[in-house]
Amino acid sequence: MSRMGDVLAGFHATWEFESDSVLIRYERGIRTPKLFQALGERRVPLDAIEGVTLTPGRRGTVVLRVAPRAGADPLIEAAAGQLKESGDPYRLVLPAERETLAEYYADELRALLTESGRTERYLVAPPEAPLHFKAYDAKASFDGRAVSFRWSWTGASSAKWKAGDQNFPVANLGGVEWRSPEMFEGYLRLLPRDADASAAPAVPQADQDPAAVVFGLGYGPVHESLPFAAAVLAAVRERGASAPVPVSVPAPRRDPADIAERIRHLGELHQQGLVTDEEFSSKKAQLLAEL
Repeated sequence: MSRMGDVLAGFHATWEFESDSVLIRYERGIRTPKLFQALGERRVPLDAIEGVTLTPGRRGTVVLRVAPRAGADPLIEAAAGQLKESGDPYRLVLPAERETLAEYYADELRALLTESGRTERYLVAPPEAPLHFKAYDAKASFDGRAVSFRWSWTGASSAKWKAGDQNFPVANLGGVEWRSPEMFEGYLRLLPRDADASAAPAVPQADQDPAAVVFGLGYGPVHESLPFAAAVLAAVRERGASAPVPVSVPAPRRDPADIAERIRHLGELHQQGLVTDEEFSSKKAQLLAEL
């Protein structure tokens, strides 16, 4: 830009234009989308930007938007086009009377852009771990090295209870599939690394898949589950050159009351014929070993 540190303030965010990047700071408040508040701020390098537009907005506003290059931002890649326009972190909405100033900055930005096309590495920093959120059937957590799913006794299917709580080292993952909780049957699914596409294995429904957690009304909201998915996706790409390494991640010691509740629920599944005698005994022993 012609000057470093120039700031353009709009609704919900301010953009600070620097010589090599745009620093976006999102406001806090009841009118600011929760996703923006969760992101806090983001530095977008100029080489991550492919284009700039300035268009009329609603109710006497104009919208300045930068278009990130494909593959530049793990958040946008994880979202896969599912974000609503109002939740687009690359839009700055301004009063119409600031259109001339916004057009000036748009022209300045365009003059500095030199890159286009897909990039093979992320240029915008992902959300930082540790991250966690509560899905309908599990608590999901990511510490930067592994993803863990701890099943909820009130929401998890018998198939997931039989499989037990899950830990997925990043080195063994190939990607993440996120379906927005604002859509029907939303979920977060972890994809295995080096899956044999030619075999075309049948993919189970998310509520039956131990590598997936399902969303529901109030569970896995966008502002929690999408940054989570983006952070995992970025970690997977960063480890992409490494060979899968089997890692045993020990489960933390549990609250005895929680263990007792899980055994009670397991007993109900056993009485309903959804769990065999052998599965009941094996899983009960595993739960008791966590005390």
